[in-house]
Amino acid sequence: MKAGTPIADAVAAIRRRTPLAPPLGVVFGSGLGALAEQADAEAVLPYAEIPHFPVPTAAGHRGCLILGRLGGRPCALMQGRVHLYEGYTAAEVVLPVRVLAALGVRTLVVTNAAGGINPGLRTGDLMVITDHINFFGTNPLIGPNDETIGPRFPDLSRAYDPALVALAAEVARAAGMTIHRGVYIGVSGPSYETPAELAMMAGWGADAVGMSTVPEVIAARHAGMRVLGLSAITNAAADGDAATHEAVLRAAHALEPRFVRLVRGIIETLPA
Repeated sequence: MKAGTPIADAVAAIRRRTPLAPPLGVVFGSGLGALAEQADAEAVLPYAEIPHFPVPTAAGHRGCLILGRLGGRPCALMQGRVHLYEGYTAAEVVLPVRVLAALGVRTLVVTNAAGGINPGLRTGDLMVITDHINFFGTNPLIGPNDETIGPRFPDLSRAYDPALVALAAEVARAAGMTIHRGVYIGVSGPSYETPAELAMMAGWGADAVGMSTVPEVIAARHAGMRVLGLSAITNAAADGDAATHEAVLRAAHALEPRFVRLVRGIIETLPA
């Protein structure tokens, strides 16, 4: 981490509030941030109080960084994220992930609300991400590379850690929950997909679609983090209903208790 950079400035501001160096980070997507309220917090920082941190404008994204303990584990918990459709650049979108890496996070759990493409997915289902397709038309690593963060050409052949995928499936099974495995395709939004676009994505092998996550995972892998991705299916093509953000938030709220149990169980089961 270079001195005098946005990352260094953000880390310095956070360090003035707490010296905690959490090895685990969690990014909560649309309407999925209730678990963060269960943390034993050492510091709660609105994004607006952290230098250079982008501030969410989308409903369902509170915009708060919590550092503390959850399930006995030191954690950095992000309540909400920003998206390209809000007008941020890809580099701005992933700045928080790079700050988490500089704080000491080595394992990152990214969550999102997603639309189901696979006909086997229904609203209310949970999915662990096994791979992704970057359909944003950009990449957060475009531009000069900072070798203190990661290599010029990072490998994404195992973007989502297979051991963490297996752990998530085991935690879900032990809790009596069904969890699907699938490929997530990231798009810029903010318009929802046309039927023709969904058919194209299905032909590419995508199981679920959303407007986040992929840039964060690229940045996390660039920084050497292990990544686990989880999707809450909050609307599904198979349901035949028109997608609206209000319906997405209602669905996220309805499945949140199961989602909280799953993520908390994963955190408590992760090896030290």
